Amino acid sequence: MEVAALQPFDYLIPGDHAEASALLAAGNGRVRPFMGGTDLLIRTRGGFVRPQAVVDLKGLPGMKEIRPGDDGWLIIGAACTMNQVAMHPLVQARYDLLVQACNSVASYQLRNRATIGGNCCNASPAADTAPALYCLEAVAEIYGPQGIRRIPIAQFFVGPGKTALRSGEFLTSLHLPPSPQDARGVFNKLGRTKMGDISVVSVAVYRRSGRLADPTAPATGEWRIALGAVGPTPLRAAEAEAALMQDTSPAGIRVAAALAAAAARPIDDIRASAAYRRAMVAVLARRGIEAVLVDLSAARAQLPAAGGAS
Repeated sequence: MEVAALQPFDYLIPGDHAEASALLAAGNGRVRPFMGGTDLLIRTRGGFVRPQAVVDLKGLPGMKEIRPGDDGWLIIGAACTMNQVAMHPLVQARYDLLVQACNSVASYQLRNRATIGGNCCNASPAADTAPALYCLEAVAEIYGPQGIRRIPIAQFFVGPGKTALRSGEFLTSLHLPPSPQDARGVFNKLGRTKMGDISVVSVAVYRRSGRLADPTAPATGEWRIALGAVGPTPLRAAEAEAALMQDTSPAGIRVAAALAAAAARPIDDIRASAAYRRAMVAVLARRGIEAVLVDLSAARAQLPAAGGAS
């Protein structure tokens, strides 16, 4: 089988953020940012995009760093690879939901190149890290001609393949707010194959309350549910979240799962029908909620008994 040739383009390495922004702004849409390149190079070879030049952002300060920020926040550089994020001790300690999402992306080899920033900037509704970032209420830091601005991740995705980035802007980092010790999350993904496939449906379930040490506290707490591949952008299932904050009984879980399915806005395409996607949202949401509750119960069981020896 004949393989399409990759069209020529210039490869530019900026010296700083300002130069990178100027190069992108001057390109009139024909200059593309480059980090991992796992999507850009495939799309270029297929003729879907025809860049005159690519601007390699990986070497800019902070783009490949994971570091603590102010007030307990965690800062993840946009050019950090999926494996780098998933294996970092600061991420593993408090953001296991994001670890799960990163580990679901394609293959291990590809995750050595694919970046978390690229996964967001492609703005695919099926982006695996997006539901986790929605649940964690991440904030996107953007650099452009006017300097730095920050927006909630839910405002970063504006449509299929479209982000809130303006001319000359690029994503520099993702900021995660503090995640308490009792936080628990589960990421469930359904693809056509067990590994390496794009999501047909994905559901992230996240629960936090700060009351893990109190075994008498209700399991309601604060719940967040985010859906992928079932709308023009990833989305939160707000009514399902509200229902779980009132009732986590088996009946309450079924109600919440149904509300999550009702929040989906899927389409029919070559990978699945809208009806199938909506039904699978309910299944994956129920499984995620149940898994979080089991994990929470196990964590509480391991705590020292009240009044016991210290």
